Amino acid sequence: MKLSIVVPMHNEAENVGPLVREIAEACGDIADKELILVDDGSSDATADLIRAEQHSHPWVRLIQHPTAGGQSAAVHTGVRAAHGAVCCTLDGDLQNPPSEIPGLVAPLMAADAPASLGLVAGQRVKRQDTFAKRYASKFANALRAWMLDDHTRDTGCGLKAFRRDAFLDLPFFNHMHRYLPALFARDGWDIAHVDVSHRARGGGSSKYTNLQRALVGIRDLIGVAWLIRRKKTVRPLPETLPQGSDTQGGAA
Repeated sequence: MKLSIVVPMHNEAENVGPLVREIAEACGDIADKELILVDDGSSDATADLIRAEQHSHPWVRLIQHPTAGGQSAAVHTGVRAAHGAVCCTLDGDLQNPPSEIPGLVAPLMAADAPASLGLVAGQRVKRQDTFAKRYASKFANALRAWMLDDHTRDTGCGLKAFRRDAFLDLPFFNHMHRYLPALFARDGWDIAHVDVSHRARGGGSSKYTNLQRALVGIRDLIGVAWLIRRKKTVRPLPETLPQGSDTQGGAA
């Protein structure tokens, strides 16, 4: 399979139907695909409505977490279960238009795609959020760019496409989805950026507040900076070793 679309969903019952229909329309020309909807411990009818969509869209898959684990955990579960060599993620609240998917995945799915390209990151333009949310995001992105030097304007955008194998090689931690450009670059992959549109939430309510993002963001930022600085290139063992050689190696 070529493409797996992974969408984390928590109490997004109002958005299930529109989301599936928009993805079906946007990706109609991609025959070899699957849509993995990860119900992250929802307390509403999200899972039931996903099952209903499977009758008319057999390429839709449902994975459920018994309790909410957060967006990064849901994305990680979906990517682990994916059959596609390329995965694309977007948020389940319809703020990321599914019509952006073909353009986002194109650099990775092209016949002449560079072997060094690991991630295509969406960057939102004309964000349809409150002033407070836009300002907080702008400040957080500036601080992150200064600390990590990841050359990315907007890592909070849910629209991302990447090589499945490269993603699964990354260190997993809560909120890692906000640092994918820095983590892919840490492992030596090239990063591409695509400007994408943005719109108001389709239904339901946001799962985060600015204060929540700030409290976890500072800690995560320090942790990611540490991961980048601690990255070591593994030196392969020679093909043959003389008898009596120390195969454990010494300290570098």
